[in-house]
Amino acid sequence: QVRLVESGGGLVQAGGSLRLSCAASGRTFNNYFMGWFRQAPGKEREFVASISWNGGSTYYADSVKGRFTISRDNAKNTVYLQMNSLKPEDTANYYCAASSIIRTHDRDGRAYNYWGQGTQVTVSS
Repeated sequence: QVRLVESGGGLVQAGGSLRLSCAASGRTFNNYFMGWFRQAPGKEREFVASISWNGGSTYYADSVKGRFTISRDNAKNTVYLQMNSLKPEDTANYYCAASSIIRTHDRDGRAYNYWGQGTQVTVSS
């Protein structure tokens, strides 16, 4: 069982930066692939980024590639999402997710079996 708690969301102007954190409970954090997803009002949830168990491999949605960076610190049981050059279209509720199932990157939310409660990111123009 893994409990995930996101933090770091807020209001920022276009072009600004935010860093999201996701703290995980449990002793086996390094056994989980981790991902970030987002959902804007009236839209479906979409994949943002994922990272392998040891952080050696990352994968990004095209919409955030070059602007967002996912990382993890297994000693702190935490995964991060550094978001730079933010755009109004990045406005959404951002969710952290963990998967004990997958062995490679997966954009499908159904591959993740644990989810956080989300943190709101609002980018003003």
